[in-house]
Amino acid sequence: MTRFSTVALMCLVSVCARAATDEVPTFAELLSHPVALTPALVGVHPRVFVTSDELAALRQRARTTHRAEWTQVLATLPALNGDPPPPPGPQARRSQNDVAFAVAGVSLAWAIEQDPKYLAAAKRWMLAAIDYEPWGYTHNKPNVDLAAGHLLYALGWAYDLLYHQLTDAERGRVRASLERHAGLVYDYFRPGGGQRRFEFTQNHNFIPTAGLAVTALALMGESPEAGKWAALARAHHHRAGQLLSPDGYYYEGMEYWIFSTPWLVHFLDAWEHATGESLWDRDLFRNWKHYLAHSLMPDGQTVFDFGDIWEGPVTRAKGGVEYDRVYPGGTLQSNYNVLYRVAARLRDPEAQAVAERYAAFKHSNLEEYMTLLWRDAELKPAPMSSIPLARHFEDSGVVFVRTSWNADALAFAFKAGPPEGHRVASLLPKVPEWQLSSGHAHPDANSFIIWAHGRYLTGDTGYSGLVSARQHNTITVGGVGQGIEKEHDVFRAMPYAALDRTRILAVDLTSGRVKIVGEASSSYPETAGLSRFTRTFTFTAPDRFTVDDEIDTATARTIEMYLHADRPIRGAAWQFQLGPSDVWLETAVKAPSGSRADVGGTELRAPGQPGSIEKGEVEQRGFELKVSTPAAASTRITTEMIVRRSGS
Repeated sequence: MTRFSTVALMCLVSVCARAATDEVPTFAELLSHPVALTPALVGVHPRVFVTSDELAALRQRARTTHRAEWTQVLATLPALNGDPPPPPGPQARRSQNDVAFAVAGVSLAWAIEQDPKYLAAAKRWMLAAIDYEPWGYTHNKPNVDLAAGHLLYALGWAYDLLYHQLTDAERGRVRASLERHAGLVYDYFRPGGGQRRFEFTQNHNFIPTAGLAVTALALMGESPEAGKWAALARAHHHRAGQLLSPDGYYYEGMEYWIFSTPWLVHFLDAWEHATGESLWDRDLFRNWKHYLAHSLMPDGQTVFDFGDIWEGPVTRAKGGVEYDRVYPGGTLQSNYNVLYRVAARLRDPEAQAVAERYAAFKHSNLEEYMTLLWRDAELKPAPMSSIPLARHFEDSGVVFVRTSWNADALAFAFKAGPPEGHRVASLLPKVPEWQLSSGHAHPDANSFIIWAHGRYLTGDTGYSGLVSARQHNTITVGGVGQGIEKEHDVFRAMPYAALDRTRILAVDLTSGRVKIVGEASSSYPETAGLSRFTRTFTFTAPDRFTVDDEIDTATARTIEMYLHADRPIRGAAWQFQLGPSDVWLETAVKAPSGSRADVGGTELRAPGQPGSIEKGEVEQRGFELKVSTPAAASTRITTEMIVRRSGS
């Protein structure tokens, strides 16, 4: 195993979130911001993401620096391989999203290649999709949610790209559909419309409003309402850019980074290109490179699964309903090409390096065609060695550490922070129309994940309909977990000021040693009676971990400490093995006299269908070691873990 060198340990970079002294305009001020196309683009099509002159440059890219990627795009266009689902439209999960990507991809293919077969396919799919009813699910937020955002984006851009190839009748049909659906989304997201408060940092907000922006910019000068649609979309995205954590950590987890962040970039690109105003100047976007670099495990295919991420151990075992979608062709679909755009726009060689690292692992993207626009072949990547091996996402309360950027590295992470970062506590009073929706974050304060020798040794359980602290490597108090564990968003009824007191107290790095101290008592409801839950997590190179828990309660309470593994846990008499038979954590637990240890399967309620997320089936996700202590007002538990492997 690569040893943890002094240099590696000393290059931890702590990102101190900018104090919440940033000017926070009122929503009314944001809505009143004047919106206009760049004068040179008035009455011009295409204009949203590219102009005719820029398409000529992209054609050159497609035949030279991006030839391999573009050839693959053309070979796999869904719109060339079949007919669109007919109206009233498909209802399977994400199926209308897929229609949108098919429309966008084949429309760009025509714009680059000028081949009539692409134009015919683009028209066929467009003219089917405009007649879907509703856009989205009949049973959950029809016409105003994710599918509406996807279709507004794709059909709005297609209208812009194909404007001169559509007949007057076709143009009128598409425009009428876009106007109707943009109006529905506008009404839902405007003040006094479908919502009194808005979930600005949640993907169900910024995806639909990104689509609204693209359609508005495509129709400005033709549709009298386009200006107010554009102003509303800008207001929501200004909020998202300012309110999401500037340290770059994505609170919904890596699955939702993959799904959601392209829409932040689509808005930024469309807005800057069409209006000339840039909203890129945020640490959020600059620091995504660190989140991407550290979230990916050394094997290049697995991720630290804090938050709602697939089906945990089931997906890691290449099973379950999510695997084929998450790993098409056997490698991760990570949407890493978003980072190509960040690198190009910010002129950041380190972001380019992380994107190239993902590409080297042969990941794929939902919108492969965007690589043609996003990757700057002239931007040379920095060496990965320029990116520190440890990262403290200080606002979010997460520390990632690895011993190298090589495949044989040991890696671990520790988490102790509020669901959307400390900065939120001071921002909430300044944004009265903001409603947090943190359900994709988990009640996992003072938890950790360990990876070694190419294996997940102890980690999380994936996307759950009803999340609970017991599903993570942390504790419950007399069975009481973190937040209010009665609905998917366990934090909704918790005062954020209390959640904000959960934090990483110290990160100490010396040669061959990492020590992290977290305090998480405030993440538990008052019914837990918890006054102290201080966890000291120590790594001593090359392979030893110690977890010291100090737990104090107002009255005598039992404590349940959980450790999770993907494979059955072996052992007894306080000596256990977590992990597969070839690599494992030799684990010894020192608990108060009278404690008991139980091993078994981890059961949870899986997510149900959209709109019924808490009504899924109960299923097993990996295995757990549960240590239960006698009732006491003060409890101390020490867990010692050593990485072992067969034959060594």
